[in-house]
Amino acid sequence: MDSTKGSSSMKQNLIFDADDTLWENNVLFERAVEDFIDHVGHPTLTRVQVRERLEEIERVNVRSHGYGVDSFERSLTECLTVLRADVPLADGDLVALRAMCEPIRANVIELIDGVIDTLHELASRHQLFLLTKGDHAQQAAKIEASGLADLFADLTIVPEKEPAVYTRFISDRQLAPDDTWMIGNSPKSDIRPALQAGLGAVLVPHPMTWSLEHDDVPHTHERFREVSPFAGLTMHF
Repeated sequence: MDSTKGSSSMKQNLIFDADDTLWENNVLFERAVEDFIDHVGHPTLTRVQVRERLEEIERVNVRSHGYGVDSFERSLTECLTVLRADVPLADGDLVALRAMCEPIRANVIELIDGVIDTLHELASRHQLFLLTKGDHAQQAAKIEASGLADLFADLTIVPEKEPAVYTRFISDRQLAPDDTWMIGNSPKSDIRPALQAGLGAVLVPHPMTWSLEHDDVPHTHERFREVSPFAGLTMHF
């Protein structure tokens, strides 16, 4: 889709996702998953089948325990327990799972190409907000480590992104829906619920978007845009 379609010279309210939109995130989880599958070394299941079992457990756990590395480690532990039903987990297994998650807990931020210059340019003519979901302490630590906080008028962390969250977000800040856009990499969390709440939505695709964040992309919606790479946002806004 033409990234310049619907561009406006008027001041807009631009709400940004964080993980895999501003900085790399899921690649760290993917590395841990690959290490986990190696550790499982299942005699009959393929790597794809082990991953599918893990994703089934993650879907349940994010509803009960939210997002973030603690919930993820819980899922790894439960999955290993299921896959080794006849063999109790050893202390060495738990140590190994904890080690797989340590790079995620380190909060070493790798900004996506073009993010700093693009945000600075957009902030010179629009109002920027950050809206991310996940474990509050972990997300707050990543925001601080990113060095980007001062570019946003508002930093908000929520457990989940649903239409009601977007409705409340713009209502609390008295933002006009017609002048407000959600920008992120997740069709499930950033695009569909924002459009349902009356906002515009811009998908900035990421090749490593978490499978649980996949959804159909509403290409025909009049307020949907797709921009790639991130720096292309300056051509739209």
